[in-house]
Amino acid sequence: MIKVRPFRESDRAELRGLFRRAGEASPSAGLWGHEDSEAAIYLDPYMDLAPDSLFVAVLDGALVGYLTGCLDSAKFPSESERVGRAIRKYRLAFQPRNAAFFARAAFDAASVALRREPTARALRDALRPAHLHINLAPEARGTGAADALMDRWFDRLKETGSPGCHLQTLVENTRAVRFFQRMGFVEHGPTPVVPGFRYGGRRMHQQTMIWPPRSDGT
Repeated sequence: MIKVRPFRESDRAELRGLFRRAGEASPSAGLWGHEDSEAAIYLDPYMDLAPDSLFVAVLDGALVGYLTGCLDSAKFPSESERVGRAIRKYRLAFQPRNAAFFARAAFDAASVALRREPTARALRDALRPAHLHINLAPEARGTGAADALMDRWFDRLKETGSPGCHLQTLVENTRAVRFFQRMGFVEHGPTPVVPGFRYGGRRMHQQTMIWPPRSDGT
C-alpha cells in the first residue's frame, strides 16, 4: 500500500537513486545525460531550500515517487538560474557527450529568435506563486502514488494559505498533461519550443498549467 510522507534528511541518498530511475521512457526522461547536473537543477535545491514542501511516496519500505514543491517561486532560484549554475559547475559546455544537446539548444534558440517566436521560460503569477515537480519510478505507475502525492501537495497549499500553483511539463508528454488535467489544472499561455529537447527526433514544447483555473475557466 502506498504511503506518502514528508521528506527526511536521511532520504537523500535513496531519493537521488530514485531521481535516476523516475520518469523512465517518458518524453521528459533525461536532459543532456549528466545526472549530477540534472539533479542540481530539479532535485537538490528543493532538498536544500524547500524541504517542507517535498514529499515522498513509499511502497514496501522503498521510495517509489516524490513531489518537490515551492510555495513562492519568486523567492526560489529560477530554473534558468539553476541551469546556468549547473552548466558552470560541471563545465557541461566542455563535455563531449553533452555537446550535441547544447548545439541543438543554441540552434533552436537562434531559430525562434529569428522568427520572433516565444521561447520556454518560467511563469511569474502572483495568483499562483507555488510550483511543483512530480516523478515516479516505473513500478509506481498505476498504484495511486501520483494521486496521493498531489493530494498531499494540495493539503500543503491549503495549510499555508497559498492562493494557487502552476507547473510546467511538455506538450509531448501527453500522459502527464492528462494526469494534471484530472487533478484540476488547465493549460495556460503559449507552448513554445524548449531549446535542445528532442523526442523521437522532433522538437519538444513547453506546456504551462495552472491551478485553480481563472474565473473565466481558462
